[in-house]
Amino acid sequence: MAIRQDIHNSEIPALCRSCEARHRGVCGALTPEQLVELSRHTTKRKVEPGTVLVSDSDTIDSYANVLAGVVKLVKTLPDGRQQIVGLQFAPDFIGRPFKQESSITAEAATAVRVCAFPKTPLDRMIDQAPELGHRLHLQALDELDEARDWMLTLGRKTAAERVASFLHLIARHGDPEAESAGEISFDLPLTRADIADFLGLTIETVSRQLTKLRKDGLIAVENNRHITVFDLDRLERRANI
Repeated sequence: MAIRQDIHNSEIPALCRSCEARHRGVCGALTPEQLVELSRHTTKRKVEPGTVLVSDSDTIDSYANVLAGVVKLVKTLPDGRQQIVGLQFAPDFIGRPFKQESSITAEAATAVRVCAFPKTPLDRMIDQAPELGHRLHLQALDELDEARDWMLTLGRKTAAERVASFLHLIARHGDPEAESAGEISFDLPLTRADIADFLGLTIETVSRQLTKLRKDGLIAVENNRHITVFDLDRLERRANI
């Protein structure tokens, strides 16, 4: 998506100049003046894997942009059972505008860097900047599309297709500009147990399918977490995307 206007770095707060969220995230809809105002309230921080960024039923008093790493979104039943229902990557927006209470838990799946800011100033900017509201609306629609695609994956795809779809998802978010026929490497952001939870499979089934992909020459696996995909086109066909 195009940036709202061509602006010089000298007009942008130092905190924002090298920030990916300024170009591809919701902050790209803000004017230099609005970025300056928001930067007065902004904190960049690094959180360790397992850190809860937002809890289910928490009062929403802040938002954040993901700058690096992967965040898992978890829904919890009243009896304590949980399900991973989504993943967020840079420069995704963490938070739920126009709502007072969170209905989901956002937890760092890897080491994550976030840019956090209070809810009140951004809500005020949403009222003042229609393009910001428009960009948040587009992100919500993108998330809806992704959720529908994932419903299809879980409801109709085989175990082999689900595991291939997961690897394709991580590969594409890790390097959106990667050539389809090129080689790409990444570390799995989830444990085997979390992958199984996300895909609706058992840990043993996930391991078997990864082994099959390795034996078929589509991927290499090092140290149980580092994956090399040799050809994204082949992986995409295996995922039935």
